[in-house]
Amino acid sequence: MTGVSVTGVSVTTPDVPGPGGTSPAATGIGRPGGRLRHVEHVMGTVFSFDLPAAAAPALPGVLSWLHWADATFSTYRGDSDASRFGRGELTLAQCAPELAEVIGQCAVIRDLSDGYFTDWPGGRFDPSGLVKGWAIERAAGMLSGSGGSGGTGGTGHSVNGAGDLQCTGEPEPGRPWRVGVAHPLRPAALAAVIAGRDIAVATSGTAERGAHIINPRTGRPAAELASVTVVGPRVTRADAYATAAFAMGGTARDWVESLDGYEALGIAPDGASWQTSGFGAYTAPR
Repeated sequence: MTGVSVTGVSVTTPDVPGPGGTSPAATGIGRPGGRLRHVEHVMGTVFSFDLPAAAAPALPGVLSWLHWADATFSTYRGDSDASRFGRGELTLAQCAPELAEVIGQCAVIRDLSDGYFTDWPGGRFDPSGLVKGWAIERAAGMLSGSGGSGGTGGTGHSVNGAGDLQCTGEPEPGRPWRVGVAHPLRPAALAAVIAGRDIAVATSGTAERGAHIINPRTGRPAAELASVTVVGPRVTRADAYATAAFAMGGTARDWVESLDGYEALGIAPDGASWQTSGFGAYTAPR
């Protein structure tokens, strides 16, 4: 079965089957029905692509761009534009123009979240809470623009970066994408299965990286939630919203309810869960 992934984990586990289905683990090889899967190590994690074979000629350019984005935005590389800007060695005008674009989008989410999202966590410049989703969405857009993956008639594609996804069209005619949400407290278990066309899914939590999201109000790692999964049309927003919601903790549900076009599932450290009023419309049988 094609068109399935898992979100909320550092490394994608492909092929969440439908009810009664089987689950072949085909990673890095051709897919049935003229589809291709590729796995790329970049941005300190794993990106995986599920795309029609007709879009394969566009893939090298997409991968090259992702490595450029890594070199430009990585906070682990001292020579990146992001690191040098954060240290005051470069002005914004001296950096790649994409850095100003990202900072502008961070400012929008900061204002929407009343400061719970920030690109200066702990007083250090780090736009990582938005950059990964932005890079995933840009890569998906490049594939759409190639002409070989238009998103209709089973020619859709997905880009998955560390479990956050942008899914375009559908993987097979009449079949939606299926995305399993990994349970943060139960290894190998799913908290939900999301199904849809032209959707984005992003998760923030502690399962893989521990308590790494800072609550800007306290300056300490956020700890009221174990994970937040956000679904909507664009992964740039979904990723940043998930980060902000995780930092908010107890007020996250009401905040996501106020957002246009996005829904969320939250799981607390004690296993209790909540979902926004429209989240159920995206769920499918496990």
